[in-house]
Amino acid sequence: MATIIMSKLAGKLDPSVKKKAYAFLEKLSEDDTSPGLHIEPITNSADDKARTGRVDDFWRAVLFKVPGQGEATYVFHGIWPHNDAIAVAKKIRLTVNPVNGIAEIVTVAEPAVPSARVPAPQATAVLPGGPVAVPLLAGLSISRDDLVNVLGIDESLAERALTVPDENALLALAEHAVEWQGLALLDLAAGFSVTEVQERLSLTRQPATAGESESDRLVRGLRHPAAQVSFTWIESNDELRRVIEGGDFGAWRVFLHPEQRKYAERSYNGPFRLSGGAGTGKTVVLLHRARMLARREPGSRVLLTTFTTNLADQLRMDLHRLDPDLPQASDLGEPGASIYGIDALASAVLRKAGADIATDTQATLGVGTQQISGRTPNSAWQEALDAAGGMLPAALRSAAFLAAEYTQVVLPNHVTTREEYYKVRRPGRGVALDRVKRAAVWNVIEGYRALSRTAGTIDFAEAANIAAAHLRRMAATTGERLADHMLVDEGQDLGPAHWQLLRALAGEHANDLFIAEDSHQRIYGRRVVLSQFGIRIVGRSQRLTLNYRTTAQNLRYALSVLEGGSYVDLEDEADTTSGYRSARGGPVPRLIPCTTLNEELDKAAELIKEWLKNTNAPETIAVLVRDQWQRDRVVTGMAERGVTIRAVDREPIKPGQPVAMTMHRAKGTEFSKVLLFGVNLKSIPRSVRDEEYSADAQAEALLRERSLLYVAASRARDELAVSWSGEPSPLLSPVAPTG
Repeated sequence: MATIIMSKLAGKLDPSVKKKAYAFLEKLSEDDTSPGLHIEPITNSADDKARTGRVDDFWRAVLFKVPGQGEATYVFHGIWPHNDAIAVAKKIRLTVNPVNGIAEIVTVAEPAVPSARVPAPQATAVLPGGPVAVPLLAGLSISRDDLVNVLGIDESLAERALTVPDENALLALAEHAVEWQGLALLDLAAGFSVTEVQERLSLTRQPATAGESESDRLVRGLRHPAAQVSFTWIESNDELRRVIEGGDFGAWRVFLHPEQRKYAERSYNGPFRLSGGAGTGKTVVLLHRARMLARREPGSRVLLTTFTTNLADQLRMDLHRLDPDLPQASDLGEPGASIYGIDALASAVLRKAGADIATDTQATLGVGTQQISGRTPNSAWQEALDAAGGMLPAALRSAAFLAAEYTQVVLPNHVTTREEYYKVRRPGRGVALDRVKRAAVWNVIEGYRALSRTAGTIDFAEAANIAAAHLRRMAATTGERLADHMLVDEGQDLGPAHWQLLRALAGEHANDLFIAEDSHQRIYGRRVVLSQFGIRIVGRSQRLTLNYRTTAQNLRYALSVLEGGSYVDLEDEADTTSGYRSARGGPVPRLIPCTTLNEELDKAAELIKEWLKNTNAPETIAVLVRDQWQRDRVVTGMAERGVTIRAVDREPIKPGQPVAMTMHRAKGTEFSKVLLFGVNLKSIPRSVRDEEYSADAQAEALLRERSLLYVAASRARDELAVSWSGEPSPLLSPVAPTG
């Protein structure tokens, strides 16, 4: 059997040829001597390893054959029409970089690059009446020797890189380069030193091994961490099918940056936190880490969790696509990998506890009960406030304030009596409460708990706290726990009860908790500090800054929405967007101001019709709105204008039609083209007013709204448009980025 190595380019096949590509490669892996494959060398090719193979009468595969003592190794480069395939195969080489040993596919005669995208080398210009304009890398003290002899970047690429004037020009140049070389240039432009780039991409010199053949060097070079940005080894036909059919998932979730791979595979002595902006691959690292832990430690219990059910469903689907043969746990506490939404995880713990849970409800709520299967609705706070809130000052007669006090102060501190509440500390709540005010607050809390007992329900925060109490008691009495490794996605959205649950689930040991977060995407709840819940990172924290999802232009616009906000991460440190950049370019986002809603709907319909003309995957077009009412209004308005779009709530996205969904629902998704619709002054919801009991609470609520717009804007891979009628939202940047 032959070994197949897929390049990232080969993973981006036209949908019409994917099934044929799989059939061809399956036959190749089974018997590369089969005459029907027509594996043929190319006359006058730049590389005698270059081959073409017959996919059908029209399509030809381009690949390299790396001979070995046993089975052959084939590097699959892509599929083109017959004559185009011959032309491609003649001018490409599979070679080993002489500086760092990375295997790379290079074009011997580079095609002309449109001047609009990559400026031609030019002499340094003198601005009229001003100083000499210094090229970007020269201004950062990067020399030709650094690029060519230290990093191993191609000479012609290095010479052009040293002439470009700004990041836009460098980005355009990097898009046409061997991938690791383009990433190295982008890192340098972002301010990383040459030494730091060497470390990030593992660009150390590779000493030759005595007696090593050219084929051996190529195989070793293909396994280099930086080569695995562009190549992946196919271990089975199932994996071959996944990579071919994976689309964008195969393009940027299978091929890991060396920095991502390091975090996915390294062992840690305790909790680890990985931060990074939208699209930087935090979730990808989690998925690969889950796979690695489950494979490395057979019989271990690997749990992934995130805030919402939709995100948990997406994680489950993506992990299956990454490795459908990964052992799955049959139940909580059983060996294998499993994925839960955080509230579903709490419920699973409670179900497993059974009747024994009464002891833990007594410790958490002050009442020993087994009636915990139902969930208290949010409206119960307003009901309790109406019934027992007469003593509260007018400014504190807010269901939002009371719910936050309960989840941020009462439950985390296991307060079950009025006397305990009088004494408990309330740091960071923004509202001072004397004894009289605390008594008034406690009256409502007692009323809320009484309503829940009558209904036989608990709320989601109570469920997580009770589950945590049960796990702590179980560990203290029997030494048992239900998980060996906890991996947490979207950690910024979890509340105090969730972190107590996760701390109790994982226990304290090596590789216990791996947490991915982005404070700029916190759209639920209030910020917390991990150390308050016994989760001490102690220097085990890293940050991803390279965006793989969206274009540089879309990223700049999304980041501009965050300006004016102040963000703090889970370690209580100020967070920043500095250094965030994209690996590719695209069109500038479109801003569509309108006078009326009807005009906005008209222009939205025109835009979607335009987008539909240029895609064979309509479901990669999305309209994102603030709430469900607006979503349904847009669906109806588009239908009236001859455009059919599908409203999506909890169900998965299906092929065939553009989708409309709320910005909250869009969390964790990505689309080729995105329209943010209705982003006007009225799009800030009335619920923000419920936070007016303190300036801090209202600032937090507005910060979540700003983050929600950032989340929505960063869903767009290729094209982004923003529309509004009347006055635009004050949280929205009304200026599109240039370049």
